[in-house]
Amino acid sequence: MTHRRLIALLLLLLDFLCVVLVFHFVGWLRGVQDAGIFAITPLLGPFVVFILAVHLIDGYSAQTDMLSASYTSQHTIALMAGMLVMLLVTFAFIKDPYSLQSSRAVIALSFVVLVPVTLSYRRWLALRVAGERQQRSLIFIGSQSSCVAFKEACEKNRTSQGVLFVATDAKSHESMTPFVGLEMHAVTQLLPLLDRYAGRIEAIVLHETSRDLPLAVSEKLMELHFSGTTTYTLEFFHEVYWRKIPLYRLNPTWLFQEGFQSARDPVFERLKRLTDIVLSLLGLVLASPLLLLCAAAVWLEDRGPVFYLQTRVGKNRAPFQVYKFRTMRSVETTDDLYTQPNDRRITRAGRLLRAMRFDEFPQLWNVLRGEMSLIGPRAEWIRLVERYEREIPCYHFRHLVKPGITGWAQVNYPYGANLDDTLRKLEYDLYYIRYFSFTLDASIVLKTIHIMLFGKGR
Repeated sequence: MTHRRLIALLLLLLDFLCVVLVFHFVGWLRGVQDAGIFAITPLLGPFVVFILAVHLIDGYSAQTDMLSASYTSQHTIALMAGMLVMLLVTFAFIKDPYSLQSSRAVIALSFVVLVPVTLSYRRWLALRVAGERQQRSLIFIGSQSSCVAFKEACEKNRTSQGVLFVATDAKSHESMTPFVGLEMHAVTQLLPLLDRYAGRIEAIVLHETSRDLPLAVSEKLMELHFSGTTTYTLEFFHEVYWRKIPLYRLNPTWLFQEGFQSARDPVFERLKRLTDIVLSLLGLVLASPLLLLCAAAVWLEDRGPVFYLQTRVGKNRAPFQVYKFRTMRSVETTDDLYTQPNDRRITRAGRLLRAMRFDEFPQLWNVLRGEMSLIGPRAEWIRLVERYEREIPCYHFRHLVKPGITGWAQVNYPYGANLDDTLRKLEYDLYYIRYFSFTLDASIVLKTIHIMLFGKGR
């Protein structure tokens, strides 16, 4: 069993014990549970809801930074969402007698107590894993140019893991081109390197152009793989570790070779559309007082229009008018296609609406009309799309699905203000399109709530 699976299994076991103990303790404090009696079966429901909520934020993955404030926030939000789901299921859908129906407070307080308790041993385990990972290294095998590109990708994705670079196009150290800040090993040094780092290799990353390796090296890699040291292609490493599709692998025929069937499957499309209709309608009704307050704030500041309409590009490149609360004042014409930090055009009310993402709420009307989905790639301005399609090969792939109010790129990458940012966000958009699922959608919703609460919009 791999190291990552052991960690996931340990966390799963600790969570089960924690759910059982916390629910019984809170029930005893509330006087609805005898101290000496442990009933496991009624707690299977809360446990399933708990693990689903935590799974959505990658709370069982050794790759997740559980020491960060961002994870603490997402963990808290996930468990509070789980609490609401458990309360709804218990008191609205379960008609038969059920022991947890004796007290709503037991369910609510138990989930509240579970937040710090389950975070505490996750942080402890994360510290242990971080200490161990500092002693383990990734080994990247590829050409010298791909070694340089992988090093830059690790820096951009803030990968703290140590990396050993092996150049397949160099037979000796003297034949390599020197690169500042990057030490590479020749392919002839790979076998001694693997022996020297035996037991301290996190994973091996193999560039797709490095298939013609010496026979002895290929056999050694196969031996390591079957003994538990995972070997990834570079593309698969991007998808597993960084949850995105690397653009270097794209070409006009790649779409047909790799699929994207789920995103365009009629069953998924109909279920997603039904979900969009129900939730957008519910959102418009429930948020109507907030929408009125936002509209009043926009109008009172400068007596200008409340809504801002702009032509965006939707599914299959179909243009449509997007609705947003106006957050900028009209000024002299500018050639700047992006909103800049501290942009002087943004109003005081608009700055607050952007920070809380409240300016996006009117797009629920676009969702209800079928022009957008709640979750998907960002709907881009038609002028920007025309530019991107000229300069970015395969950019049009993102138009395979409806754009969304929030999405995988929006929760993983900050606001894009240049072409390079657009390239990075496209990698996340394509990952979403390829691996679309309702589980991934639920994960995006939880991450979006975290962004809204902490004002990370722009």
